[in-house]
Amino acid sequence: MSINPVRLNHAVFYVADLDRSVDFYTRVFGMEVAASEPRMGAAFLRLPRSGNHHDLGLFGVGPNVPPKTRGLGLYHLAWQVDAIEDLQTARDLLRQVGGYTGESDHGATKSVYGMDPDGNEFEIMWMLPTEKWGEFDDLAPVLPLDLPGAIREWSGVRTAGRIVTEASA
Repeated sequence: MSINPVRLNHAVFYVADLDRSVDFYTRVFGMEVAASEPRMGAAFLRLPRSGNHHDLGLFGVGPNVPPKTRGLGLYHLAWQVDAIEDLQTARDLLRQVGGYTGESDHGATKSVYGMDPDGNEFEIMWMLPTEKWGEFDDLAPVLPLDLPGAIREWSGVRTAGRIVTEASA
């Protein structure tokens, strides 16, 4: 017996400055504020193409909380994009706002990494079509990303436009 989820619906972060974080996620990810709860210092944001009530919850805890340090707990969240070209956009925008932290080729996925103003790390990733995973079906290497080469190879291939709702037989 196991729990049978179909996907991660939303994430929630504690942040030092709620307005600063709302500004970051609306500018960088194009999210919109779906709801707010001023009594709790909270905002709930939705991605433009999402069918969720919200994709990210933010709770402001004030500036006197020490920043997150590496340790146990959440390392990062991964946001999937539909087209490889979206990784170039992500890299450029993250560099503009000072949130770019790196990039990697993981075989079946290509990734750009970033960090929000509170040190919450995230990955922006594009996934190869499953039938093209090949040797990477059961591997997850960390290799340098040749983004221009990946764009030349995979331009126009969309892989995130559907949600699988039934297990395959």
